[in-house]
Amino acid sequence: MLVISHDVFNEHGTVITLALTSQAQRAGLPLAMKLESVKLPKASWLKISQLRTLSTQRLGKRLGRVSSEELQEVIEALFELVA
Repeated sequence: MLVISHDVFNEHGTVITLALTSQAQRAGLPLAMKLESVKLPKASWLKISQLRTLSTQRLGKRLGRVSSEELQEVIEALFELVA
């Protein structure tokens, strides 16, 4: 999961996340986006359309952090999805 919510929101026990998959996605932006800036054990794609709110208790350890440029691409893809 990629946590996209602001720290102020996260302090209240929930986070807003996007699903990750290691399976190559056929759908391009805005539905799927390959993560390039995070070194994960496997190649990973964000599923932009799979937005979830989760309890912070369900999160494991942090594996990495996306670059600010990549985060901006994620935000733009979310806007495309709803606009």
